[in-house]
This record gives sequence, structure tokens and C-alpha cells, in this order.
Amino acid sequence: MTDPALTPEFARQARLAGMLYLLIIVAGLGAELGLRGPLIDLGDAAGTAAAILAAPGQFRLAIAADLVMALCDAGLALLLYLIFRAASPGLALSAMVFRLIQTVLIAANLMVLQAAWLLISGPNELVEANALALVFLDLHGHGYDLGLIFFGVNSLIMGLLVWQSGHFAKVFGAGLAIAGLVYLIGSGLRFFSPEWSQAFVPAYLLTILAETAFCIRLLFQRNSHRERNAVA
Repeated sequence: MTDPALTPEFARQARLAGMLYLLIIVAGLGAELGLRGPLIDLGDAAGTAAAILAAPGQFRLAIAADLVMALCDAGLALLLYLIFRAASPGLALSAMVFRLIQTVLIAANLMVLQAAWLLISGPNELVEANALALVFLDLHGHGYDLGLIFFGVNSLIMGLLVWQSGHFAKVFGAGLAIAGLVYLIGSGLRFFSPEWSQAFVPAYLLTILAETAFCIRLLFQRNSHRERNAVA
């Protein structure tokens, strides 16, 4: 029986998954760190409103980037299921479900950003419009972390799948599992011990490293016996 990791179909699915993963990483980091983050100061409602009104295109582009990320995430969830279902159908299905839950939460959470925009850019008949908009912007951060709880579970399952499948080097599985723990701990701190949340932020560098490494590995998937032996 042909090893699924050696077929052209497997290689195509892996490379497409890598492309979607790359788009997710670029769009997600770009939206949060490059576009939206510089505009928001959760300690200054008036300053945040002024910054967003001075750069409306930047704020809207951040929403668009998050939407692209969510769309790619849905496609990636399906592709990773197809890639790993032969290795473990139950785990692959579980991983897809948890990733799709995260995708739905993050996509729905974009309405919170839109609500903040409507408050800031509206006629300002509400006396505390800017303060209320800031609450929505803060709520978006919490909603994002809620999605990352489900993504953390997905990452743990994906780590196990990668480790057990034999299609990829086990170091990638270990990296994804560590990323899953970081997401779970970070989101847990955001909700239950917010005073520790900021100190934990540097740990997210591990998630970027692990996911980027797996993304690159998918992008360069080949269907040769030589590659199979190299990563075993």
C-alpha cells in the first residue's frame, strides 16, 4: 500500500496548507501588531479615538486582514484534516473542529471592532462614545483570547498528530504542542489573572517560532523517498 506521505496529492495538500498558514501568520501579525496595535491605548479613550479617526484606512485594513486570516484558517482546518485523517481519523477530526470553533469566534469578534468604529466615527451623540468604544476594543482582545483557548487545544492535538503520523519530524509536533500550552496559559491568564498577563507576552514568541517552522515545512513538502527518510 502506498504511503500517503509519498503521493503527489499529499504533497499538493501540504504545500497549499503551508501557503494558507503563511497567509494566516502574515495577516494575523500584521493586523494586530502592524495595523491595529499602534492605534490603541487602552488607558486613553480620547487619544485612541483620535488615532483611529486620523487613520481610518489603517483600522479598516486591520479588520480586512483579520477576515482574510479567518477565511484562510477555515481552509487550513479542512486541509490539515485531509492530510492527517489517514494517520488518526478521530484526532484529525477533533483538531479540525477545535480550529473551526476558533475561526468562528475570531470572525464573529470582528463585529466588536466594527461597533467601536461606529461609535468613534458616528455623530457622537453619546456623551461617553469614546469610552464605550474603548470598552469594545478591549472586549475584542478578550474575544481573541477566547478563540485562542480552542486554538490551544487544536495545537495540542496537532502536536500529537504530527508526532505520531511519521510524515514530519517529531520536533514539529513538539513545537506545536508547546505552542498549544502557551496559548492556553496566556488566555487563561488574560481571563483569570490579568495582572500576570503582560509578563507572559514574551512566551508568545515560542508560538510564532513553532508555527512558522511548521508552515515552512509544509511549504517545502515533497513526495520523494529521500525526503521521507530524512525526516523519519
